[in-house]
Amino acid sequence: MLNASKFVLSFGEPPAGARPTSDLDRAMLARVAETVDEATAAFEAYDYARALERTESLFWWFCDDYVELVKGRAYGAQGDDGAASAQAALRLALSALQRLLAPFIPFATEEVWSWWQSGSVHRSSWPRRTELGEVGDATTIDAIGEVLAQIRRSKTEAKRSQKTVVAEAKVTATAAHIDAIRTAQPDLSDAGSVREWSFTADESASAPSVITTLADDEPTA
Repeated sequence: MLNASKFVLSFGEPPAGARPTSDLDRAMLARVAETVDEATAAFEAYDYARALERTESLFWWFCDDYVELVKGRAYGAQGDDGAASAQAALRLALSALQRLLAPFIPFATEEVWSWWQSGSVHRSSWPRRTELGEVGDATTIDAIGEVLAQIRRSKTEAKRSQKTVVAEAKVTATAAHIDAIRTAQPDLSDAGSVREWSFTADESASAPSVITTLADDEPTA
């Protein structure tokens, strides 16, 4: 939590009034909203283990997949509007995650909350889905995350740096999954260092599959 909060806040504060506009950012917030609902229901049923399990699952997915996908855009790689959307989404998610985890890691969450919020996290309101604004379709996230995971795996198996350029990524997936992947294509290109993409529709595919051609030149900076 300490490292994740520090990293997210390092992207800088979005412009006043900025809201998430990217389909990927809104899909991420839809997953946050689902977890808020699940954790709230679990606490109301005194099922603390369930609340922690759902929150931890979201937290590690947020760190391992979403932040990796959007960090280039958050730094401005896709222009000011793209950065503002990513920064706003990151902070909305971080705020919710810090409060969701506060009952379980009270000292760490109190510390990171103080870095950017006033008062105590333990006196703040419990997160609500309404504060996240207009959310998207959380189901699109899985296909996008699977593509990034396979690109990463191909580099690991080839014993290459994760910064190695992918000359081409060939994706086979259903038409719906391809549509979802295309909405995040610029972010996937940044996160996976992908130069070229090609897509083949296959309605029998249960999940996207990716064949990568790694470049022979040096890794990106």
